[in-house]
Order: sequence, then structure tokens, then C-alpha cells
Amino acid sequence: MQLNGLIDHTNLKQDARRADIERLCDEAVRYGFATVCVNSCWVPLASQRLAGTGVGVTTVVGFPLGAASTQAKAAETAQAVADGANEIDMVLNVGRLKDGDDAYCTADISAVVAAAGSATVKVILECCLLSDDETVRACEDAVAAGAGFVKTSTGFSTGGATVHDVELMRRTVGDRCKVKAAGGMHTRAEAEAMVAAGADRLGTSASIAIVEG
Repeated sequence: MQLNGLIDHTNLKQDARRADIERLCDEAVRYGFATVCVNSCWVPLASQRLAGTGVGVTTVVGFPLGAASTQAKAAETAQAVADGANEIDMVLNVGRLKDGDDAYCTADISAVVAAAGSATVKVILECCLLSDDETVRACEDAVAAGAGFVKTSTGFSTGGATVHDVELMRRTVGDRCKVKAAGGMHTRAEAEAMVAAGADRLGTSASIAIVEG
């Protein structure tokens, strides 16, 4: 299985420095990864370094908690796109979802989709905090809002991607949007299991170890 083109090569560490991001970009080019995934302060650097390479720039919005205001998420998205981001991984407002406020969640995602323009929006559900029924509702909210992907995890909560979550998300969204598995993958076997379960994209900081087997 060819995994390179499915991977968002990720460094979202709080203490990541310029040299770390430059190395991430250079590795992404060398291995033919889909995008690099970086915090938004690094988007201008990554965009400049990756210009003309075919590797995209993903950044995160409302990360990692998802509990920022809708206006803040939309503003963060607009700035990231202006700085050169091609893809936006936003975090769902988990508390509002658990309260049953699907209207809020859908509007929250819709505002980010609108601010993103032509950039792809992925909605991070944080499945480790959700029941299966809540995961299904979150997927439906993301589809209703026009998101391009639903994504399992931030990698900063109590758990990462599981085959069960990916299968459930895939069944729920069908071909209406794509699925990204992220968090906790360290081996080729784990990555291949996520793809077999229905993942279209993989988010990992262990990208090189995965593709080199």
C-alpha cells in the first residue's frame, strides 16, 4: 500500500522552533507527503518553503480544545488562508455537541467553511470524548456545514484514532465527505489498518517511520 500521498506530516508541538518546521517541510517534499500540518504562526514559513513543490500546508483552528468562539475560529481561519494554508483542521465544540446543540455546532463549522473559501476544512471530532451516537451526530453536523473531511482526533486528548471510530465515521458520511485518522499511529501496520477501515488521509508525526516500515 502506497501511504506517502495520504499523510499530513505533522508537528503541532508547543515548543516547535523554526528549524523544526523547516525540517518538516523538507521531509514532506522528500517523501511526497500530502501536506505538512503546523500551528498557524508557522503557515507563512511553510507556505514559502513549500512553494512549487506540490506539498500543501494544513493548519489547525480552535486547537486543541475547540471551545473558542465561532468568531475567533473564523478569524483564525481567514488569516491562515491569507498566509497560505490550503487546508484547515478545526476542532468541533465538543461541549456544545454533548449538550445536544447541533444547530450551534453546524453554524460553528459553517462559519469556518465560509472563512476558508476554497481551502479544504476538516472537522476534528475528538472521538475519544464522544459516544458512538455523538460521533454520528458530529459527522452529520460537519456534512451539513459543508466540511470536506471529518477527522478522529487532535492527538492532544485522552486517545487517538481507532479502527472502530474510522469505520463508524466512514459508514456515517459515506461519499458525502472524506475521513482523516489522526493521533496514535506509529507503525505501517497501524496506518494501513486505518486506510482499510476507510480513512482517506492520515495525520501523524511518525510519518517517516510509517512509510519506511
